[in-house]
Amino acid sequence: MMMKIQIGVLAFLVAISAIEFGLTSANTVPAFLWSPHLQSANGEVDEGVNYQVMSAKDLVGSVFTQGGWSNLLCSEKKVEQAVDVALVFIGRELLSSDVSSKKNSNPALVNTLNTLFTASNFSLAFPYIAAPEEERMETLLLSGLKEACPHNVGVRNIVFSDSCFVEDGTIQKLSDLQSFKDHLLARRETRKEGETDLVVLCSEGSESAQSHSERESISELVSSLEQAGSKYTALYVSDPYWYTSYKTLQRFLAESGTGNSSVGVSTTCDELCKFKSSLLEGILVGIVFLLILISGLCCMAGIDTPTRFETPQDS
Repeated sequence: MMMKIQIGVLAFLVAISAIEFGLTSANTVPAFLWSPHLQSANGEVDEGVNYQVMSAKDLVGSVFTQGGWSNLLCSEKKVEQAVDVALVFIGRELLSSDVSSKKNSNPALVNTLNTLFTASNFSLAFPYIAAPEEERMETLLLSGLKEACPHNVGVRNIVFSDSCFVEDGTIQKLSDLQSFKDHLLARRETRKEGETDLVVLCSEGSESAQSHSERESISELVSSLEQAGSKYTALYVSDPYWYTSYKTLQRFLAESGTGNSSVGVSTTCDELCKFKSSLLEGILVGIVFLLILISGLCCMAGIDTPTRFETPQDS
């Protein structure tokens, strides 16, 4: 009987582990760091994959330390392998499950990232990044830059897109993809030797009709740099959850402002909402049944019946 109880406890632990794995895959995003111009110390191709679930802040720290961005972007630190541009693409579409599964929501983007990643001399992959909930990725990136370069951040060499949420008014912002190309071309002529520009492009999401897709933006900017002969290192990281909640809030405020808040506001549950509700419901039901099963086994194990009965005496 005790063996059955141990098997039940083991099954419970396995179920919890599976649940934790499902939650990790559903709530994490991938990040890729690569460069065709940087190499490891021994001159060989340097590739690595960090399978740990890490926070977005830890990712930024790894980019500046393992990726060497603190040496590239801090003007007081001189390095032998300098690059001209450090590109950052903050997407809104990919989840960790899209990269690991053959059936993903954006195969063209995954294939483009895979091609750039595998063809580079230096590459690091972070498949499981906990998506930031309170701060946006671009804010964490800027904070990490200020921590890595406390004495001289070099703000004049930093450019963000208008779609990025950055409160620093001294940072230059560009409106569209063509303005980024023009800026990179102009900086190629005026950039001093040893300087590295930080260029951050935030995706506007698939709901914006005027925006380029993430695959198009990445491909065109990388091609523009390669044609100009500029050396670069690039980081792609996805941040879809803040974008989804921000757009929902934005639609709610817009509809409330028109006076149709009671009629126009959609209260339907989207795919992410349905997935979370079904998952939580399954977890609660599963825990209840497991507790009932374990309680029943314990009660059965506690029953003490006699092994033999006395023979009744004849009167």
